[in-house]
Amino acid sequence: MRHTVPRIAAVRLPGRNAKCSCPPVSHLSKTRRTRSPNDERQRLAALREYRVVDTKSEQVFDDFTALAAHVCGTPMAMISLVDETRQWFKARVGIRSRGTPRNISFCTHAILQANPLIVSNATRDARFAHSPLVTKPPRVRFYAGFPLINPDGYILGTLCVADRRPRRLTARQRKAMKVLARQVMAQLEAKRVSSHLAEALRHLKTLRGLLPICAWCKRIRDDHGYWTQVDAYIRAHTHADFTHGICPDCLAKELHPKPAARNGR
Repeated sequence: MRHTVPRIAAVRLPGRNAKCSCPPVSHLSKTRRTRSPNDERQRLAALREYRVVDTKSEQVFDDFTALAAHVCGTPMAMISLVDETRQWFKARVGIRSRGTPRNISFCTHAILQANPLIVSNATRDARFAHSPLVTKPPRVRFYAGFPLINPDGYILGTLCVADRRPRRLTARQRKAMKVLARQVMAQLEAKRVSSHLAEALRHLKTLRGLLPICAWCKRIRDDHGYWTQVDAYIRAHTHADFTHGICPDCLAKELHPKPAARNGR
C-alpha cells in the first residue's frame, strides 16, 4: 500500500541566514548598506555559506581577473576572499601565490569600507610602507580593491588590481571595476543558491519513495528501526525547520466535537 507524508503547514528550507527564499541575482546591482566591521563573526559565517574558499580555479572567475587587469592596465589582478587568517585568491593574474597572511594584506583594510580602497603609492602610506608585499616581491606600489558585497551587506573580499609602480585610475576605470565587482559577487551568489538547491533536492529524494508509516499513530520508522514523528523524520533528513498549525478540518473537530452515539441507535 502506498503511503504519503502528511501535509505540513509550513516548511522553511535552509539557505542564507536560514531564510526560505533568496533575492534574485539581479538585486545585487542595487546599492545596499554594508555591515559594520564589528560584525566580523557574522561576516565569516556569511563567507562560509558560499563554500568557495580553497576550491579549484574556474574559468568564469579567471576571466573576470583578466578583464580587470586589462581595464586598469595593471600586471596583477585578483579575486581575494578574506577569512580568519588569510586572503585567498579565487582567481589571479600576474602572481603565483594562492594567498597571503591576512595581517599583511591590503584587502584586510579594503573589507572595512564599502567604497573602493585605492592606494596610489604604498611606500608613502603608513599602513603599507613596511609590509612585506611592498618591501619584498611582488613590491606592490599601487593597489585598488573594490569590495565584494553580498546581499546581506557583508564584504567577503575584493576584486583588486595592483602594480609595481605608482599610478591612478581614471573615472572610467573605477566605474568599470565597480561593475565587474558586482558581477563577480553575482556569480558567487548564483553558485551559492545553486549549491543549496542541489542539496535540498538530494535530501528530498529520501522522501520520494514509500515510507514505513504506522497506520495508527502515523509515525515513521527510520533506518535504525526507531519510530519517530513525521516532522522529526523530515527534519533529520532534510535539515528543514517547521512552523506548526492546525488545518481547518481538525480545528472544526476540536471546536465542534460530534456528540457520542447513544446505545441502541
